[in-house]
Amino acid sequence: MVNIIIGILMIISFVGMVIYCVKGLNLMVGFVLMGTFWLALAFVGNSISPTATMEGKSLIDVLTFVYADGPAGYAKAILVNIYFGAFFGRVLTETGIAATLIRKVVELSGDKTRLTTSLLCIVTSIIFMSMTGIGPVISVAVIVLPILLSIGIPSPVAMFSFMGSIAAGMFVNEVQFNQYRAIYEGFNKAAADYTFSGDYFKVGIIFMIIELAIVLVVANVSLSKKRSWAVSGQHSQENAPAISWLAIVMPVVLSVAFKVPIILGFIISGLYALVTTGKLKGSYSKICGMIAKLFADGAADVAPMIGFLLALSMFSNAATFAAPYFTAILSGAVPRTALVLCIVFAVLTPLGFFRGPMNLVGSGTAILAVVVATLPNAPVAFLYPLFAITTLAPQCLDITQSWVAWGLGYTKVSTKDYMKMSIPTGWAVGILSCVVVYVLYGHLM
Repeated sequence: MVNIIIGILMIISFVGMVIYCVKGLNLMVGFVLMGTFWLALAFVGNSISPTATMEGKSLIDVLTFVYADGPAGYAKAILVNIYFGAFFGRVLTETGIAATLIRKVVELSGDKTRLTTSLLCIVTSIIFMSMTGIGPVISVAVIVLPILLSIGIPSPVAMFSFMGSIAAGMFVNEVQFNQYRAIYEGFNKAAADYTFSGDYFKVGIIFMIIELAIVLVVANVSLSKKRSWAVSGQHSQENAPAISWLAIVMPVVLSVAFKVPIILGFIISGLYALVTTGKLKGSYSKICGMIAKLFADGAADVAPMIGFLLALSMFSNAATFAAPYFTAILSGAVPRTALVLCIVFAVLTPLGFFRGPMNLVGSGTAILAVVVATLPNAPVAFLYPLFAITTLAPQCLDITQSWVAWGLGYTKVSTKDYMKMSIPTGWAVGILSCVVVYVLYGHLM
């Protein structure tokens, strides 16, 4: 009975956290407070009716696991990947490679509005297979969005098309993969053996294609009558050499084809970009200073996200001790078959918006804990893609995402107009992607 009462209190607080996220309040502070509240309830529950999760652990052991081991383990697993990914993103923007590709797309498509939009979306998706962070997003956005607006694309459609293209690329972004796998590994150590190149890449590419296709369909259906246009000043800028464009996809190619560690892939690709664009010249001290500045600027781009993710790691570890109480209430509701699981995840994909209960970068870690506890033998190859879908499909289109919030302010698009396209798109992506997971991996359950 005690476990059920505490579980109910946790669910109420869980709903409160979703409301907190929707209101746009500080997520880093919110997840620390939420994790602390759950931990306090877990201590009370354990003192009345001991649970296996706290068995043999002292007060200091539990506090260390949540507030020290959580951030330390997350930093070891993913933090360095994010920093080097941000460095690489800075290299692509500072060398002009990303801007050059975008301008070439505009030159290729001429004054064909729909073709220009589609090609820009495709290129943006490819760029964000490797780049991440609000800095690189803004650097690309200030090139792409003015082009879309100047060719007669309504601002809500331009905003949606650009953010949807980023979301598609993120399905095959190894930094994102490692981030979510680290969260999953906190509840199932078998996730450590699940690899990007060997296990996830194939299905990730399919998810990317699904999202990009839906974004293009929604954008094209929403397009208003085209107008004459001109992009002033775009072609006067110096273009990066064609040979340097390979840097965009090089980290993914090195990782998938040659099994090169992602950090080394970012370093090799960044140096290749600098060499082929003629930026890696001058004295040794000058070169070192330039590389250090690129890394520092990249770190600044992702600093707010890092703070949030370290706070999230505390919340995730606190959810370990909260799991028995959620399990007491929800375990009976967790489906046991692959088909029903896929249907449930497809139907509940919209709950990944607003950092909701299906979003791992939000309050979804508690649901992950319950599902893993209820289905301890469920294959990672089946469950991980499902949680990736309900996290990425909504998350990168969500108004709580930092770069989406920036884009809404930049384009002066109302959240209502944007969400009319983003939420149905995220849901459609979730449904079709869950079908893919069932077809490819349903037999593993």
